[in-house]
Amino acid sequence: MPVLSSVLAAAALACVEPPPDPSNTYDAPHTYARLARDYPHIRIASDALPDGVRKVADQVYAQHGVHCLKLDAYVPAGERLPAVILVHGGGWKSGYRSEFAPMAVRLAQQGFAAITISYRLSGEARYPAALRDVQDAVRWVRAHADELHIDPQRIALAGGSAGGQLASLAGVTLGQGMGEGVQAIINIDGLSDFTSELALRYEDDPAKNPSSAGAWFGGRYAEKAALWREASPIQYVRAGIPPMLFIGSAQPRFSAGREEMMARMAQVGVASEKVLLPDTPHSFWLFDPWLQPTVDASVAFLRRQLR
Repeated sequence: MPVLSSVLAAAALACVEPPPDPSNTYDAPHTYARLARDYPHIRIASDALPDGVRKVADQVYAQHGVHCLKLDAYVPAGERLPAVILVHGGGWKSGYRSEFAPMAVRLAQQGFAAITISYRLSGEARYPAALRDVQDAVRWVRAHADELHIDPQRIALAGGSAGGQLASLAGVTLGQGMGEGVQAIINIDGLSDFTSELALRYEDDPAKNPSSAGAWFGGRYAEKAALWREASPIQYVRAGIPPMLFIGSAQPRFSAGREEMMARMAQVGVASEKVLLPDTPHSFWLFDPWLQPTVDASVAFLRRQLR
């Protein structure tokens, strides 16, 4: 695969990626430490690069001031590959794109170009900055499809936790009729409706000052209700949005709005599917033995939708 253009290389020199933040602990090792007592059989999924898959690392897809936003592409052999853009979680305030490297590797082994992206976290920029970043990443991938050997008409968005909400929101708000939309969405344990009773119980918890969502929106629900509604993917259900796969844990909190959104999608003739993994914690996709069934469900769905 050729190195991406010298213009992009020059862009990478003009800005920097912020150094790791010690307070940013949403990653596999820290999450493993929290979960291992209750789930002693789990193991952190490997991100080792297998034969036949190339990593195109640290590509700058956007710049805000001196801050680079970068992505990594995991690309198997082939031409005009279907692509999946993966959006990490972390409560909109933390997390790293490397969180999805193990899933990206396994998707690449199944013939998909898989792209992991960084985006602006709430400590740097509040909503809708992260949404705009995800949408910009989709546009960048499509603009550089030839260099990445990607089919620009077969691109999906996927994400976990906050990344699932962002992938869903970006996917249903990108212009489907303007050649910039995606063809499928996978929401892994991400909220579909911030305004539902279930979501508000946790995301607007008065004991949290602020909650993760409150920090992202810049205020509690009573103060910023319009933003909480605007960021809810369920608000954008209409004919023509991409089909969606919901992959859920055994933790009801993260299903907020899912059933209602699926029902609305059915009413307007948009396909949706649901796969629930029993006895799983949130963040299950970071670990074996749960990553492989997550990948298997995703691949089956994507092969139907990105034909």
